[in-house]
Amino acid sequence: MYKNILKPLFDFLAAFIGLVVLSPIFLVVTLGLAIANNGKPFFFQRRPGKDERIFKIIKFKSMNDKKDSKGNLLPDSARLTKIGSFVRKTSLDEIPQLINVLKGDMSFIGPRPLLPEYLPLYNEIQRHRHDVKPGITGWAQVNGRNTVSWEKKFEYDVWYVNNQTFFLDVKIFFMTIKKVFIKEGISQEGQVTAESFKGN
Repeated sequence: MYKNILKPLFDFLAAFIGLVVLSPIFLVVTLGLAIANNGKPFFFQRRPGKDERIFKIIKFKSMNDKKDSKGNLLPDSARLTKIGSFVRKTSLDEIPQLINVLKGDMSFIGPRPLLPEYLPLYNEIQRHRHDVKPGITGWAQVNGRNTVSWEKKFEYDVWYVNNQTFFLDVKIFFMTIKKVFIKEGISQEGQVTAESFKGN
């Protein structure tokens, strides 16, 4: 009952209330990023959701689109703006995903939605991470986020799929708040973001 009825209802109500409460921050960050990114405050990208259905995730755009002389995008570290760095460190870049939750593409709690090109790289066990809606935060995020290996992340994701309950979701929610305040696990050592998954 919780997974199929109560959780979607809680997600919708929490996302709606969250957008209303956070609307002043939403507007300020949107304006700041629009100035830093030449009028492009948002980042849209295709991601696989429940049952591997593709949707467009919405995030604040923390990096600009600067390219080198050959037309290739500069490295992430060179494109990360000052306000973008702040937005990422404080996890404010996740706020627009409340819109994805309202639309039903995502849940508050669940495995993070990754890139479509990773789909063929999962083994049969890892593929079960797509048996539920992806989340803004999840069990892997409160247990290391970008500082643990891909294999360990997927292990956490599948464990969550097999063990999700209301009380586990509440635990993950409060653990996430703690992680945000202490800014833990945001990136891998020596990198701006997580290393790409290249398969098992």
